[in-house]
Amino acid sequence: MNEHTSMRAAFRTSQLEDADGEGLNPTANRTMGEIIAARFSRRNFLRGSLAATAIAATVSPLALITADNARAQGATSRFDFKEVEAGVDAHHHVAEGYDADVLLRWGDALFPDSPEFDPTKQTPEAQARQFGYNNDYVGFIPIDGSSEHGYLVVNHEYTNEHLMFPGIVKVVQKPDEKDPTKTVAELELADADENRVNVEMAAHGGTVVEIRKVDGKWQVVRDGAKNRRITAMTEMELTGPAAGHDRLKTSADSTGRKVFGTVNNCAGGVTPWGTYIMAEENVHGYFMGELPADHPEAANYKRMGIPESTYAWGKFHDRFDVSKEPNEPNRFGWVVEVDVEDPNSTPKKRTALGRFKHEGADNIVSKNGHVVFYLGDDERFDYVYKFVTAGTYNPDDRAANMNLLDEGTLYVAKFEEDGTIAWLPLVHGEGPLTDANGFASQADVLIETRRAADLLEATPMDRPEDIGPDGKTGRVYVMLTNNTKRKDEQVDAANPRAKNAFGHIIEIAEKDGDFAATTGTWEVLLKCGDPSVAEVGATFSTETTKNGWFGMPDNCHVDTSGRLWVSTDGNSPKDTGRTDGLWAVDTEGDARGTSKLFFRVPVGAEMCGPLILPDEQTAFVAVQHPGDGGDDWDGFGRPSYYEDLSTRWPDFRDDMPVRPSVLAITKQGGGRIA
Repeated sequence: MNEHTSMRAAFRTSQLEDADGEGLNPTANRTMGEIIAARFSRRNFLRGSLAATAIAATVSPLALITADNARAQGATSRFDFKEVEAGVDAHHHVAEGYDADVLLRWGDALFPDSPEFDPTKQTPEAQARQFGYNNDYVGFIPIDGSSEHGYLVVNHEYTNEHLMFPGIVKVVQKPDEKDPTKTVAELELADADENRVNVEMAAHGGTVVEIRKVDGKWQVVRDGAKNRRITAMTEMELTGPAAGHDRLKTSADSTGRKVFGTVNNCAGGVTPWGTYIMAEENVHGYFMGELPADHPEAANYKRMGIPESTYAWGKFHDRFDVSKEPNEPNRFGWVVEVDVEDPNSTPKKRTALGRFKHEGADNIVSKNGHVVFYLGDDERFDYVYKFVTAGTYNPDDRAANMNLLDEGTLYVAKFEEDGTIAWLPLVHGEGPLTDANGFASQADVLIETRRAADLLEATPMDRPEDIGPDGKTGRVYVMLTNNTKRKDEQVDAANPRAKNAFGHIIEIAEKDGDFAATTGTWEVLLKCGDPSVAEVGATFSTETTKNGWFGMPDNCHVDTSGRLWVSTDGNSPKDTGRTDGLWAVDTEGDARGTSKLFFRVPVGAEMCGPLILPDEQTAFVAVQHPGDGGDDWDGFGRPSYYEDLSTRWPDFRDDMPVRPSVLAITKQGGGRIA
């Protein structure tokens, strides 16, 4: 999810900038920073020469020894490529010796009858037959086990109207908040009309499209029999423990089992049985209207930040107005499963995996055959979860796996100061999750997952985003993007950063390497930011170059060889002097904590994906909202919008706006990536 504040948002921005606000967790549960501080203070870690570097207290002694050895001996990285130079311009850049080819752009045809893209005459009917906007998660489902032929599945998270539509933006001069004697240029959007809203709804959701590698280059198969667009209007079924509950019923659906559409699909996944997982994240911005303060759902919605009225959909569709359909928000914030083998199938919202702002939906099979999903709740001071299926995966019977996600146990993480982690079950009737606390059933626990986790005293985190399990080591990598709301009084020698602007990465080692375990240990792998600025407190290996460090880790991927790739969201020209990108991060050996820049996006864009195919000869990356902002880049110096863009990537044509796109990266002459 994009947290990067790239323009002064006087207008209603669909980017959902700063969607996380001050944080909506009302509890006094100890934060991750406090636990890190207590852990290392209790272990008397800061002694001798280490006392001079308080930043060291956020990583293990082993990591520090490794860094010292790396400086003395030169580290042996598992990644072999010439690093990209960090910076900012209108283009994308990939490591030398690689090609990064645009495979799919917003508006590209997906079917033989898809209309050609015309940004000046957009219609919802056309958009529903074209590649959607703001591509985020990218997955691949092989056909007949091939790494050169399969289905690409792509989430379309949200829309940026000021970049999408001509003639709707006005530039105005307003007083500068920092210096009232000066003015700054701001953008204002014209009021939404029904056609524009319906185009936005059609641009959300996801894409399933057949692709094939021909002569070393990937191509879209437009006449693929299973190509599909999923939008905010696609009929879906609610399944699992909350399905049919009164709190999910509306005037249009008396069953509480049928809902139209999925929105804000950020992270995702592919199951072992070949279905496509879409995770609904910042659903709060799609609702408008008001509920009475004493309404039964008022506290529930406040905990989710609903309504925020970022979008104007409720003006034309009553279900997005809580004053007219007060239960509709309970039907969003779930994990969606799509059967790609049947393009006419009804996607299913699997309520057993809980309702919150889902970021992260990666999954893996445990030692005993249970399927484990790792789930982040992307908000300041919210939680890390995992879901373990009750049944086990049957590799020989796809049909037997199709409802595995309707039964299982959802857990929330509690990080202890002694370096252990406990996974606490969110089960009705256990602990505080009882009638006395307003949970009459498991459905209530799942509808109000956040409140249930509050009562279990889970550990509030710094914006948990993607979470990647490593099947080779039994370790799990948690991306924590940032938390600029950390207060000064929380700073101490072992937790030296107030306003954690750059985020960090936690490594979990599940007990006995079993992903279904309910205990394990944790360590801080990296504290991010510029290591040359002492007060930032970054902890990259000393082998990391000036191009290799990053801030704001967001998405991640562990490739077939067990190597960690991290993409970022929030690096800006003003704050970091670089755009977002894809970094290769060593997690083992003497190079542990070393990072190298492999790919960088054009100005204003966020790096999404990434995905390395099993044969490791293709990397797919998603470039989201290119050209957003512009006023924080000296090369442009003003807000960017449809008629006046900081870049016209990827077409660079005067008659085309910027277009979010998925790229296929291959090594020139063939071979493994990096």
